[in-house]
Amino acid sequence: MLTFLWKFTVFYVFYTSGFLSNYVTFEDEANIPAIAKYFNTKGRYEEVNPYLREDILAVNRSILQPPLDECQQIHLTAIIRHGTRYPTTKNIKEMQQLYNIVLHNASGEQSWLHELQTQWRMWYTEDMDGRLVQKGVDELKHLAVRLSKLFPSLISEEKLRGGFIKFITSSKHRCVNSTLSLKAGLTELWDIKDVEFDHAVNDALMRFFDKCTRFVEEVDNNPSAVTEVEKFKQGPEMRRVQQKIADILNVPYSSISYDVAEAAFYLCAYEFAIRSVKSPWCELFDDDDAKVIEYASDLREFWKRGYGHDINSKASCILFHDVFSRMDKTATQNKLGQQVTEAVTVQVGHADTLLPLLTLLGFFNDSEPLTSTNYAAQAHRSFRTSHMLPYAANLLLVLSDCGGGDLRLQPLLNEKPVTFPGLTDRSSMPLYRDVLEHYKDLLQGCDFETECQLFKQPAEV
Repeated sequence: MLTFLWKFTVFYVFYTSGFLSNYVTFEDEANIPAIAKYFNTKGRYEEVNPYLREDILAVNRSILQPPLDECQQIHLTAIIRHGTRYPTTKNIKEMQQLYNIVLHNASGEQSWLHELQTQWRMWYTEDMDGRLVQKGVDELKHLAVRLSKLFPSLISEEKLRGGFIKFITSSKHRCVNSTLSLKAGLTELWDIKDVEFDHAVNDALMRFFDKCTRFVEEVDNNPSAVTEVEKFKQGPEMRRVQQKIADILNVPYSSISYDVAEAAFYLCAYEFAIRSVKSPWCELFDDDDAKVIEYASDLREFWKRGYGHDINSKASCILFHDVFSRMDKTATQNKLGQQVTEAVTVQVGHADTLLPLLTLLGFFNDSEPLTSTNYAAQAHRSFRTSHMLPYAANLLLVLSDCGGGDLRLQPLLNEKPVTFPGLTDRSSMPLYRDVLEHYKDLLQGCDFETECQLFKQPAEV
């Protein structure tokens, strides 16, 4: 473990030293797997924002145009998922199982299968276990630069040096290293070498899902909470995908379980996300297959982190209140003509941090829940983690003073404007007081300690 961390540190210093010399990238579309848009939480940020394939630092400031000319941005909260990472130990074990099947049992004349059996090697090792990769360092540094271009009055050298930009992170190594990458993106942009900037580790905010007893017991560790997921894995759509893979590899159907099929899909996704390679593993899937596996993943996220159970989103109450209390403090300071003490708050966490909060706020809530039997009916669902939660996904909340005592709040997801669901004002920049009114029940209630208390059923007499 220490050796790996030392290697990462050496790489980090070496890699960051050359960052600013490689601003612009261009990617050949032919090297992108056709199924890349279905990679759910294993997808690249560039699939959500394809324009970044040509210029990784491209921004469109017109999306921030306020309704009034005199609007001035006074605060930004950025809740950011960590960058691209290695697979977890569990995924790597499943990949190894698949690789052994392909290496020792599969047969066929396909050139890509021959390549897998003779040239490709299983290079993922269990000690990688979800650590940030080179691509993850890169994309967080690029994100930092893009945000400084989007919000130049808030994310500036003066604000950074003055201590007006705060960094908070989950304790997980991939999040801490993503936070370091964000800071490095800014310090290199402004060539700051005389000072280092702190960050705070706060798992109560960024890993609330681990701290919520009711969520852990009733959902996370409770198989019955995800019965719809298990039913879909055993259903006809998934069975067809597994049998197709077995037929292609010329192995018994019993060899290709759901986990093995998912491992093949993830190998395609990780090889692309980490190495920018269109891997032979991708040849096992066509568009229809990828949609099925994407749905299985979305179903799991829906029932474990999304709308499936009320406690999934209520677990994020602590983060919800933290965000709004910070904006309220900013509003008060601004009203009194005082210096805003926290111009920018950057909070780095996980997909499991962002999704419950997005759910609590009401985003991507389809009219019908995702179930094991409505795959076809959900073909055009809004709850698509491939769109919502790629690596480096981010929710941005921009508070602006528009004069006359009017504050406005603009939400952006992955650098694109979104509208608060259910709000009467359907503009992308509603009045802050209207947002507070819309969420007043959550602001007055939604107490983390109360919501997360595990209520025991009384014993029968």
